[in-house]
Amino acid sequence: MPKATFVVVILCWFAMLADGYDLGIYGAVLPSLMEYKDWSMTPAQAGAIGSYALMGMLIGAICVGTVTDMIGRKLTLIFCVTVFSISMCLVALSTSPEMFGIFRFIGGLGLGGVIPTASALTIEYSPVQHRSKMYAIMYTGYPIGGVLGALFSMFLLEDYGWRLMFWIGVIPLLVIPFIIKFLPESISFLIAKKRFDKAESIAKKYQLPNDFIQSNMKEETKGTTNKFAAIASLFSRTNIKATMFFWVTFFLGLLMIYGLSTWLPKMMREAGYPLGPSLGFLLMLNLSAAIGALVAGTAADRWGSRKIISLSYFLAGISIALLSIKSSMFVVYGLVGIAGFGTIGTTLILNAYISKYFEANNRATALGWALGFGRIGAISGPILIGFFMSSNFDFSLNFYLFAVAGVLASITILFIPKKGNI
Repeated sequence: MPKATFVVVILCWFAMLADGYDLGIYGAVLPSLMEYKDWSMTPAQAGAIGSYALMGMLIGAICVGTVTDMIGRKLTLIFCVTVFSISMCLVALSTSPEMFGIFRFIGGLGLGGVIPTASALTIEYSPVQHRSKMYAIMYTGYPIGGVLGALFSMFLLEDYGWRLMFWIGVIPLLVIPFIIKFLPESISFLIAKKRFDKAESIAKKYQLPNDFIQSNMKEETKGTTNKFAAIASLFSRTNIKATMFFWVTFFLGLLMIYGLSTWLPKMMREAGYPLGPSLGFLLMLNLSAAIGALVAGTAADRWGSRKIISLSYFLAGISIALLSIKSSMFVVYGLVGIAGFGTIGTTLILNAYISKYFEANNRATALGWALGFGRIGAISGPILIGFFMSSNFDFSLNFYLFAVAGVLASITILFIPKKGNI
């Protein structure tokens, strides 16, 4: 396997870890924030604030393609990590819920660009036969970031307060110099900009196969100089069905991920569990996602992504529905683990699937727009649960919302037309 594959996967993995920590930490500290006497947040306010970062991500995900075309994928990733890390500092200094929400929105602008950029780099630098597996390895950074957020909260939150949790999120700034020095620029971007000498220099430095540049040039020439062609191709007669069902599946998948990541500790507390075990459930959700992504990535390379994604979403929906029934801690942790694997872990494979499904000339656009539409679901999840809690609905309805989303996602993915053995 080329040296560049390992370099890109490691650095993109860290970017995803920082991304996962930033988004996951809000759910971990939410019970403490709602008990913070200086602010007196209602569930509806907490749900709205939880969606602000996701609104920023919606804009960031859609705009990242344009930014990437201007400055390249490497600088885009550096810019995004810098923005959301600085925003964590500002969040830690917030003096009101309104200020807190504004800085979370700004951070979301950076967060929205990380996934499509890191995904495109990882797919580009990974051998075709190992793309799902390498992508899954890179993407485990996201749930591991959530694991770190849960762990830090379990051991530090009660003694040091919620602000420290956000100060920890500034640490990724220290890794920016390493990304600047070691992360190679996208060969496809360099070829598109006619910077062939730089592309050849990177290929030589990282010992890429002799035909690597030629294969990228062939893929690049499949495209067109019309900057709107990539967007138009998503709605062509050939692609429109796949585009629509990818969008719906992303909507449902991200609704589950961000709704659960934001509200799971609070939901479990409402169900009668103390804060410690409630944070433990968030830890299990992300830990099982990291492990599940690796297993699902390997399985997708062997049996096809569509089957694995459908089965995993279905299992997630059933397990989340069963969480509404009181049971032993062992069973509950098991169900949360299946939910983590089937929501976060499966959506990671969904990202790889869409990146492999579309051609090089519209791959980044397809992923960026699907994630952008999916962010509407991500925004809806925290808001809906906040509304349910403010309305004093039966707590089991919270679980049923995610369960229905999981089952529907398992169905919509099957409507995407088959394409080879991916």
